[in-house]
Amino acid sequence: MNEIIDKRYFSEKVVKLVVKAPDIAKARKPGHFVIVRACDNGERIPLTIADADTTAGTITLVVQDVGASTRLICALEVGESLTDVVGPLGRATAIKKVGTVVCCGGGVGVAPLLPIIKAMKQAGNKVISVLAARTKELIILEEQVAEWSDEVIIMTDDGSYGTKGLVTQGVETVLQREKVDEVVTIGPAVMMKFVAALTEKYNVPTICSLNTIMVDGTGMCGACRVTVDGKMRFVCVDGPEFDAHKVDFNEMMMRLKAYN
Repeated sequence: MNEIIDKRYFSEKVVKLVVKAPDIAKARKPGHFVIVRACDNGERIPLTIADADTTAGTITLVVQDVGASTRLICALEVGESLTDVVGPLGRATAIKKVGTVVCCGGGVGVAPLLPIIKAMKQAGNKVISVLAARTKELIILEEQVAEWSDEVIIMTDDGSYGTKGLVTQGVETVLQREKVDEVVTIGPAVMMKFVAALTEKYNVPTICSLNTIMVDGTGMCGACRVTVDGKMRFVCVDGPEFDAHKVDFNEMMMRLKAYN
């Protein structure tokens, strides 16, 4: 159980793992996440399910090596197993036909965005995807995103691929040229904060998927609490998706620094 079936590197520190988890594969919906541990004394790491294959009984996870625990997960090889894979957790994305949807992802945020892009397209929406990263090498899942998008816009900080600039510039290009009915944004907190500020200016409903610190993932520890519309919410059970215009991103980013 939890055996790694396939492993591929998107970049030096970003790894795609295909993991045996038949029950999770059957139950998972876009927006759901799992909590994993690499070993008995490893930290509990929340990871959004990037894809699932019910026939093979597998789920796909994308992991970025940013610390000791994620380094342990990334170091596992095909044939080895994760100690724990718990899920699916959280609330699934509300998928419906609204018209034109802009889905924007930054860095590894494109991984959890992919199943939402696919579901939005299958629901009959026009889907425009904006992918952003610091450099060309950090753009991931472009082909898979393109398969389910009417248009893909690439933004890189250094201009090494696509258009030079930030994700907000790519999103605003679309907002200025046509009517957009909804925006979905997943990526670093600061990125989602500025996407939300932009879309609020254009009065476009916007959903964000929050990446707070989590421990148990079931609403008991309170580590993932955020303020949404002036009220305390737990990302693990009330989210991970919220109305981006109501999230207190400054508080969230401050809490993310707790273990720096």
